[in-house]
Amino acid sequence: MPELETERVAHGVCRGPTLSRRELLGKGLAAAALPALGGLLTACGSSSMGSGTPRRTNGTTVIPKRGGTLTGGISGGSSSDTLDGQDPVTNMDFARINSLFEPLVGMDDAAQLKLVLAEEITPNHDATLWTIRLRKGVTFHNGRELTADDVIFSFEREVDPKHPMPGAAGLSPVDVPGMKKLDPLTVQVPCHVPFSTFAETIAQVGYGNIVPVDFDPKDPVGTGPFKYKSFTPGQQSVFVRNENYWRSGLPYLSELVLDDVSDQTSQVNGLLSGQFDVVNLLSVAATKSVTDGGGKLLIAAGGGWTPFTMRLDRPPFDDVRVRQAMRYIVNRPEMMEAVFGGKGTLGNDLFSIWDPSYDHALPQREQDIGRAKALLKAAGREDLSVTLVTAAVAQGTISAAQVFAQQAAAAGVKVGLDEVNVTEFYGPNYLKWPFAQDYWYYALYLPQVSDATLPTSPFNECHFDDPRYSGLYQEALRTVDRSRRSDIVHEMQLIDYDQGGYIIPYFPPVIDGHGAAVYGLVPSKVGVSLGNYDFSEVWKQ
Repeated sequence: MPELETERVAHGVCRGPTLSRRELLGKGLAAAALPALGGLLTACGSSSMGSGTPRRTNGTTVIPKRGGTLTGGISGGSSSDTLDGQDPVTNMDFARINSLFEPLVGMDDAAQLKLVLAEEITPNHDATLWTIRLRKGVTFHNGRELTADDVIFSFEREVDPKHPMPGAAGLSPVDVPGMKKLDPLTVQVPCHVPFSTFAETIAQVGYGNIVPVDFDPKDPVGTGPFKYKSFTPGQQSVFVRNENYWRSGLPYLSELVLDDVSDQTSQVNGLLSGQFDVVNLLSVAATKSVTDGGGKLLIAAGGGWTPFTMRLDRPPFDDVRVRQAMRYIVNRPEMMEAVFGGKGTLGNDLFSIWDPSYDHALPQREQDIGRAKALLKAAGREDLSVTLVTAAVAQGTISAAQVFAQQAAAAGVKVGLDEVNVTEFYGPNYLKWPFAQDYWYYALYLPQVSDATLPTSPFNECHFDDPRYSGLYQEALRTVDRSRRSDIVHEMQLIDYDQGGYIIPYFPPVIDGHGAAVYGLVPSKVGVSLGNYDFSEVWKQ
């Protein structure tokens, strides 16, 4: 294996006030800590404001109005769109399932853990046994009460070996067959090994949703604020108000319509003409058109990420020197300025930027064309020519690909762009592209690893397989002590930094648009559009 060139330093939804991650850790409420995930977090999912309660939103105080239809022009969908609450892939999938289904634990607007369907989640002393207590009085759309049986079924369905769901890999430490119902609202979850990040793992966006024991994806039933009415993949979804939603007084809207839209121009034109009330994932180039036309912007400093992906098991990216050279080619501030007008957060080829264990001590990687050329020469790739597969999978991806191709030319690297539509990108070749892009919502570091950078990960698009890294991951799961676990994560992130297949130049801002009559949207650091696609507290005046 070629010698690594490294740069190192020593480094040992509540719609109201929320606790920071630092405060949670200090109060002993983190997933791996005792006492249980409960107490102060419980209020985040249980209370709501009625339609007559004045609220501060859009810079003014108004009284929410009940009724009406909200129509969204949502990008990132395809003909393979699904209503399965446990099996989302495209951006449009998440927009739908967040309205129909809910998890035990989720992420709030500050990208911190919050309890949703669970009232409390408690680990034993070494995190080998977890106890989940459900909220009382939660019903599915068909009127049946949520019980422990549904939780057990949801876990069993997630890890079904005949059809494992995207969240299955992260649940490998859980002894699913050994789960027990202690009473109608309490579940005991044994683990094969200490699983200190259980709560964080099931909080990943879209991968921890609870479905009923008789779940049918063709007629989906969940506990969310809206109920299924109709669905045409790649075209439109229609949902209606859940009159028996457990959060009293919500949702405000009577109907939610989500239209698949393939391009930004159609989104903006639809918003300004009144065809759409909300649109998602806009580029900075569209912002002036929206505001000049009387529309409003919702901009969030998201933790989602749009990486360039290099496949490590295929030339030329099987050579670490080539991967490092490609990272040194990127002028990150220049790219962020060109694509987002400077908005966003600078990236350093590591994901999970809001995680307390994110290693900010690693030197910020900067463009160095001389070093990139030297690495390519050492690898025998001075005349490197590659094809970058790009698609409008998220805001700015195609523009970023164009900027990358321009920047690569300075190092003598020819980057040809193969622009495909979203359906083709997420088709049979997804996870097989040698050099491409992708879009991820925010997740805490170790759950993200389970999804993306292990040989067993369902979305290991870089085909990363490092035994030392995999061993550290298993060690981290066994480590209850938060300080020691953070040290292990730093070791893993150094491997990501030196050897990984991701180029993460920035964390894009989430730029959405909405009509002037739309209220109640809240920006989210999770990186999910339109306030985590939570329309339960949105209304139209």
